[in-house]
Parts: sequence; C-alpha cells; structure tokens
Amino acid sequence: MELLKRLCEIRAPSGNESALKTYIINYVNENQHKWVCKPEIIYGDDFQDCLILKFGRPRTAVYAHMDSIGFTVRYEDQLVPIGSPDARTGYELVGEDQLGPIECELVVDESNNLRYKFGRPIHRGTDLVFKTHFKENNEYIQSSYLDNRLGVYNCLKLAENLENGVLVFSCWEEHGGGSVPYLVKFLFERFNIRQSLISDITWITDGVYPGDGVVISLRDKNIPRKNFIDKIISIAYKSGIDYQLEVEGQGSSDGREIQLSPYPVDWCFVGAAEEYAHSPYEKVHKKDLEAMIHLYEKLLKEL
Repeated sequence: MELLKRLCEIRAPSGNESALKTYIINYVNENQHKWVCKPEIIYGDDFQDCLILKFGRPRTAVYAHMDSIGFTVRYEDQLVPIGSPDARTGYELVGEDQLGPIECELVVDESNNLRYKFGRPIHRGTDLVFKTHFKENNEYIQSSYLDNRLGVYNCLKLAENLENGVLVFSCWEEHGGGSVPYLVKFLFERFNIRQSLISDITWITDGVYPGDGVVISLRDKNIPRKNFIDKIISIAYKSGIDYQLEVEGQGSSDGREIQLSPYPVDWCFVGAAEEYAHSPYEKVHKKDLEAMIHLYEKLLKEL
C-alpha cells in the first residue's frame, strides 16, 4: 500500500493536478522496465495537465481522474469549496503559499460559511486540501482522497501486465469536468477507441455494501448504453470475481462527458465503493479494491 499512500498525500485539487501528473510520469519511467509492455507516454500542451499511457494495439480506454475536492482561499479568512467536500469544523487542511507551508483548521460558522483558522493570512487563491492520515488494517484502507487515488492506483497496477489498452489520467472531474472531451476526441481520431471504463470510486448506499465486490454501475445521473453494460456484466459473471450492481439517479463521473461528446464511444463506471465520501476519512474494503483490479484485468483482455 506504499504507492497508494503516496498518491493520497500528493496535493492535486481540481485545476492544480500538475504535481500528481509529474509523479505518475516519474513512476512510469522508473518502473516500466518491469512491465510486460512499455507504454507510449503522451502528454504536453495539447493535453494541459492530463496524461495518457498507450499500450500495444488498444481497443478500450480506462479513465481515472487525478483531481480531488478541496478549498480555495478567498478574502480574509474565507474559503470557497472545490467540488463538494464534506466540511466540518476541526478538519485539518494543508497547502502552501508564497510564505511557506500551511497547516490550518477548517471552521464552519453559524451561517455555514467556510473559514480557516491560521496564525497569519493566507494568500488569496491558495488551494487547501485535507491532511492525509493513512490507515490500514486487515480489512480496510482509510484516508483522505481515496476518491480518486484508488482509481489512479488501479491504473498503475493494470500497467504492470497490460498488453493492449489506454490508461487516461484526467483533470477537473470533481468540479464540473472539462478535460475529457478533448481526450475522447484524441483517442477516437488517433486510435479509434470506442469503449471506455471509468476507474473511479462510488459510494456505499442502501444497496451497495462493503466487502461484497467491485461495483458495476448500471446508471447514475446519466445512462450508459445497455448493450455495452450487458457485455461487461457477462464477463464479470463468467470470471467468478465478486461484483455488485448499482442503480442511482444522481452523481456523475467522467462518463458523463464521454456520453455528451460527439463521438460514438461507450462507457461504464466500474469501481470500489467507499464510506464517508469526500471527507478526510474515506474508507474502502480491501476485498473490493482487489476485485476492482482483477475485473479490470479481465475486461481489458476480453472487451
């Protein structure tokens, strides 16, 4: 879990993902000699802070968003949320401005306004994120930003044995998206990629339980094409890997932007479920993470 712990510690709120992109590039360069297939590493100005790893002759792309929720310093001691963080008085926040490292306390006042408590003013526009307290036992992993560092971790584990496929590390997902349309365009026009899997984290609900397997989402706020979903369920069923089916009417992912794109690309959300979402204490069952990695390995071979 050392790789996952390091991923969770990297500050990369929506709009400021460059540190995580750099870490992934360095990780690939240091480890690809041990992998079955060395990828083509695609990044640069045309992709902003996004990153693509292309293996062999790909048929399917896996999308994992790098960004997290967080807060932006406004005026005086005010904070503006990035995405939809769980905000409670006493949460520890970290960041850095021109004067140095920051470790402060989140305060929610009587009017539900968000503020910080720190020994000096923090420069406006500074990003703050939850301080990471990574915990692990025989059953669970608990940390801030398992959403979506687990999705990134899944991709980096897949890379070890991947022969044909594309791993896509996207930006801005937690705060409205924006990077996926040009990524879909590039992958469709360059490699004719028409199938996509969303490597992300969903939530424990009244129908999704910890330890019961990876979640295949039949729908959220958006509805993917049933023919593609049925194909994924068939592969999962035959594999013997533990999985659960999710049906929700709200929530979204990078799949939304794929569906809204002008390209005929199918998508499906496949990921582990967490408790205490968007808080410093996100919690995922290890069995569900293991099932997620194993099912992705199967899907990328058979789709």
